[in-house]
Amino acid sequence: MTTITDVVREKYGEAARRVIDGGSASCGCSPSGLSCCDPMTSNLYAEGDTGAVPESAVRASLGCGNPTALATLAPGETVLDLGSGGGIDVLLSARRVGPAGKAYGLDMTDAMLELARANARESGLTNVEFLKGQIESIPLPDATVDVIISNCVINLSGDKDQVLREAFRVLKPGGRLAISDVVVTGELPADVRRSMELWVGCVAGAMTDTEYRQKLSAAGFTDIDLETTRTYNTEDARTFLADAGLDVDRMSQQVTGHVTSAFVRATKPAAVACCGSTCCT
Repeated sequence: MTTITDVVREKYGEAARRVIDGGSASCGCSPSGLSCCDPMTSNLYAEGDTGAVPESAVRASLGCGNPTALATLAPGETVLDLGSGGGIDVLLSARRVGPAGKAYGLDMTDAMLELARANARESGLTNVEFLKGQIESIPLPDATVDVIISNCVINLSGDKDQVLREAFRVLKPGGRLAISDVVVTGELPADVRRSMELWVGCVAGAMTDTEYRQKLSAAGFTDIDLETTRTYNTEDARTFLADAGLDVDRMSQQVTGHVTSAFVRATKPAAVACCGSTCCT
């Protein structure tokens, strides 16, 4: 039986191989093959950012925001990018935290890891490490990371509660979650939610803003904030639906205005909880 994880790994592996072969993976969160040109992935980075990383890292960018700008990274911090792809956000983070800091990237796709490690070598940065694994089971010890970033990846997981629990686990007390993701408002048609192509395309698996807040709170996070950065219009909706083979005319008005990109921020509490005479983390 083919799982969501299998389909995501296959599609994003294809995108990485296109970049390795000299092409472009853009535009990442487009359904049906990650094809150009999807409004989610356009104009996300400033020219100064794209000029600071290898060109192939830019071509492999598949996100819906710029979490490195959102996170306000400081020198010496340790950063983890969940679903790091070709490595653009890891490399930008590594420059911001400096030689005293560290930037990890976590990805499950071999071709993306190959591409990211090549980009790291080309960049000359030595405070970068790419790990193989799934975001539902982060291969790092408890309380080792100051900041977690992610760029249009958590919506791809079939177990978002586990992703957020793992993020909370590896963050240090007082650590920050600062991610870009697709968030929906209201209800999407059932056919959209069932579409595997639209799941890979970052739409079908997206949570509502209420669900996001509830799951973050259940994982233990506080100071939760969601900020909409883009709302996708009728033409965008028609593109999503047509690429997935759905009835564009019937469904576009039900989708228009309900699919957004958002910055999501949250904090792991710094204080320990005291129970009677015993204090525990």
